[in-house]
Amino acid sequence: MAESQVVRAGWPALPITDWQPTRDTVQLWTQIVGKTRLALAPPLNHWWGIPLYVNGRGLTTSLMPYRGIGVEVSFDFVAHALDIQLTTGAHRRMTLAPRSVADFYREYRAQLAALGIDVHIVPWPVEISEVVPFDQDRVHTAYDAQAMHAFWTSLVSANRVFDRFRAEFRGKASPVHFFWGGFDLAVTRFSGRPAPRHPGGVPNCPDRVMWEAYSDEVSSAGYWPGGADEGVFYSYAYPEPAGYRDQPAGPGAYFDAELGEYVLPYAAVRAAPDPDAMLLDFLRHTYRAAATTGDWPQGRKEAE
Repeated sequence: MAESQVVRAGWPALPITDWQPTRDTVQLWTQIVGKTRLALAPPLNHWWGIPLYVNGRGLTTSLMPYRGIGVEVSFDFVAHALDIQLTTGAHRRMTLAPRSVADFYREYRAQLAALGIDVHIVPWPVEISEVVPFDQDRVHTAYDAQAMHAFWTSLVSANRVFDRFRAEFRGKASPVHFFWGGFDLAVTRFSGRPAPRHPGGVPNCPDRVMWEAYSDEVSSAGYWPGGADEGVFYSYAYPEPAGYRDQPAGPGAYFDAELGEYVLPYAAVRAAPDPDAMLLDFLRHTYRAAATTGDWPQGRKEAE
């Protein structure tokens, strides 16, 4: 079987050209929901209080506090619905189907209001070069249910490997979480030392956001549905130590000077005899590249 035809359980083929309009639309939908968590959840260091999480049917905010009760918002990429659930038992459901961002935003706000949830959502996308307010965006309208189910399936697999990688480290590490700004799954390890102030410059994102995200020295890895024909796994260090980009990164991986990151194409992973092992090898290699060239404290140079 040709490499392009290899589809292993949990690692579906995901040609970006086949679903990019859906990806771009759903990214904006996740930003609307993610900004709900930004408004309601207590602030945590490095913005850990705002991401979404992979669950058994899609992506969820997890439980958020609201005036003595709890609310959770979840994307269901199996039934293709958005669920808003209160701990009182009240529930609303929206259908995920081809529709504009403006229409999604209007109905979402209406459903929150029907449940008695009054939350301020800044109606502007972030981390995107050209933005249109959510309530005016009638350009992004695509929703391919099969593609979104496939992408969620790949997130489940990546989340599994990232969880294992995170468990190998006894130092400070982030949860495995999905950042709706960049539309990527990520996990981060920390050396325990402060970092120089990040230069910022991310499109439509205040520099203070990056200052907080990168206040400490990190080795961070993730999965992004972009950067190659089927997306990439990536890994980078901040600040980047001298000699970092010259270190080995494992089979199929390389340093992308334009991105400033090590990348491993998703297509190479899904076609590998053991995709989990190939991805885990990449994560371990690139972490060690950061820890070694950055002279991380001895107890954190190697996974334990």
